[in-house]
Amino acid sequence: MSSDESSGDDAFHPLGEDAQENYRALLEEGDYDADLGMEMAKDAMRLTKGEISEAEFYDRYHEDVLEEFGEDERPMAEAIETAREEGRLEQALSRFGVGEETRRDTMKKMGMGAGAIGLSAWGASSNGADEPEPNVAAQDDDASEDGTQWGMALDLEVCDGCLSCVVACNAEHNWNEGANWMYIIAYEDGIVESPEPDDEDAGTRDFQYLIRPCQHCTDAPCEKVCPTTARHTRDEGGLVLTDYDVCIGCRYCQVACPYGVNYFQWDDPPEEAIEMDEEMQFDQRDRWVSGAGPRGVMEKCIFDPARQDGQMGEEMVGTTACEDACPPGAIQFGDMNDPESDPQQYLENVPLARALEHDPDDDEIQDAIAILEDEEDPADDEDDDGLTEEEAERVLRGEYGDNSSRFRLLEEYNTNPNVEYIGNEPGPHAEQVEGPVAYDDVGMVDNRKDVLDEKTVDGGLEL
Repeated sequence: MSSDESSGDDAFHPLGEDAQENYRALLEEGDYDADLGMEMAKDAMRLTKGEISEAEFYDRYHEDVLEEFGEDERPMAEAIETAREEGRLEQALSRFGVGEETRRDTMKKMGMGAGAIGLSAWGASSNGADEPEPNVAAQDDDASEDGTQWGMALDLEVCDGCLSCVVACNAEHNWNEGANWMYIIAYEDGIVESPEPDDEDAGTRDFQYLIRPCQHCTDAPCEKVCPTTARHTRDEGGLVLTDYDVCIGCRYCQVACPYGVNYFQWDDPPEEAIEMDEEMQFDQRDRWVSGAGPRGVMEKCIFDPARQDGQMGEEMVGTTACEDACPPGAIQFGDMNDPESDPQQYLENVPLARALEHDPDDDEIQDAIAILEDEEDPADDEDDDGLTEEEAERVLRGEYGDNSSRFRLLEEYNTNPNVEYIGNEPGPHAEQVEGPVAYDDVGMVDNRKDVLDEKTVDGGLEL
C-alpha cells in the first residue's frame, strides 16, 4: 500500500496519487461536486489524525454540504449544533446572574441535559467572548451499546492465497462481479518479495499476501463525509454499514476511505441478490444493509449482520462466511472486546493457535498443545519426564513461529481499525503481483474496472 509521502506532493490519499486521480475521475462522472468530495475526504483523514477538530470539519463544509445536498446529516452535526445551543443558553443565563445549579436545572427542564457531552466541554463566559468549541470527538471508544465490537485477527503467515474466502463471501452476499468485499492481494514491496506464480519450486505459502476486508473502523472517515447518514456505525456490534435506502451514491465515502474497500453500484445487482430473503438483506433494525445494493449506491464488506443478529440461527452469531471457508484458519472473527473470543485468543498465543488450527500428528507437538491448553500437567523441571511449560512454548514457537509481528493497517491515520494483522506489513511501495491462484481460476474477477471497461465498450452499461 502506497503512502502519501512517497506518492507525490499533491497526494493526500494513502493509496497514492494514481488512486487519488481515479477517485476524482469517479466523482466527476457522478452528479455531485467532485471538488467538494475530494476536499472533504482529505480533511476527514486529517480529522481522524487529530490535525483538525470535529467542529472545524463541520463548519468548514456545512454551508457547502447544505447547498449541494439540501441537508447536512454528518454524524457530528447534531452534537455540535446541540452543544452550541446549550452553550449559548448557559451563557445567557449566566449573564442574568443565574447560578450554576439553577442553570443546570433550567436546561434539564428544557430537555437540554448535557450528559453525553458534559457542560465543561464548552464553558461559559460573562464577558461576551466566543465560547470554546464543544469537544464532541471525546467519546468512549466502545461505541457499541452492548459492549460488543466485531472484528478480525488475520494471520498473513498462514494465508495461502486460495481465495476460498472471496468465493464464500460472494456466495453469501451476491455482490456484482469484481466488487470484491473480501480481497486477497499478493504483493512485493522491495523488502519482501513474492516468487513468480509459475515457479515450480515455489509453494503458495512463499508468497506475500494481504487480506483486505473493510476494517470497520471505530473512527471511520468514510462515515464523516456522508451527508445523509447512509454510511453509519451501528450501535449493535460497532459495524460500519451502508443503508441502501438512504444512500444517494455521492461516492464521497469511497474517496475518504484510506483502505480502498468501497464500490459504487454501477448496474443492477445480480438476480441472486434480488431474490435473497429479506432476513439476509435487512438487519435487526429493519435497515437494508446487506447483499448487493440497488443501482447507484455504495457497498462494501459488512461483517455479516444477518449472522450477528441471529437471523441465520444463534449458532452463526460471531461467525462470517469468509472465516468459515478459510482452510488454514487465517481468518479469526469475533468480539474484539471479549478476551475469550476467537480473534483475541488467537492473538494471545499465536503459535498455540496455529497448532490448534493445523492439528499436527507429531506427538511432541500434541503434548505441547495439551500442556498449554491445561489438558495435561507440565513437568516440574527440565530433568523430569515430559515437557515443562516453557519447553512446550519453545516447541510450538520452533514449529509455528511467534506473534512478534503484529500491526493494524495505516495506524497513523488513527481510524482505530478493528482488524489486527499478524505477519509482514506491506511497505509504502507495495505493488500487487500475480498470485499462485488466479481469480479467474475460482470464477472471480480481480479488478472491478476490467468489468466496467468491458461493459462500456460493449455498450452494455451506461456510465
